[in-house]
Parts: sequence; structure tokens; C-alpha cells
Amino acid sequence: MAWMAWTTPSALFFIGIALILLTMTIAEIKAPCIERKGFLPISTTRGDRLFIGLLSSAYIHLGFVGLTELSIWVPFAISTVWILTVLKWG
Repeated sequence: MAWMAWTTPSALFFIGIALILLTMTIAEIKAPCIERKGFLPISTTRGDRLFIGLLSSAYIHLGFVGLTELSIWVPFAISTVWILTVLKWG
């Protein structure tokens, strides 16, 4: 893996995504989910809400990086709250 310039934040990011996917897989095996309708305008499963949350969090980060000079921790905090909200009530 020496060909890639790994930094601690990027390694933690990918480890975090892997842990989220592992957790979601275990949760799906233990208790299969059913579609439900929350505040999102479509019926979703846990996996749908995870995908929507991760995708929208990426756009939050891109917006902050492209449009502001703020620390990356600001969009991280906003994205964390957002993805938890989507997973719980989406």
C-alpha cells in the first residue's frame, strides 16, 4: 500500500466506513428490516438510509471545502448529526 499516500484522517475515514458496513450487515442478519416511511419522501430500508446519509454527507463536505475556509471539523460535525438523523428518523 506504499503507492498510496495514506494519512491518518483518510485511513480513519475508510476504517469507519468499513465498520459501519460491518455493523449494518450484522444488524441485517440479526433483525431483517422492513421498509418504512419517515421524513424522507420515500419508503426506505436501513441500507437505503445509510446510502442517502453517506451521499448527502459527502456533498456537505464538498460544499464546505469548496465554498468556505472553515476547518474540516465543522462539516464533519454537521454530517455526523445529519447521518444519525437520517438513520434514526429518515
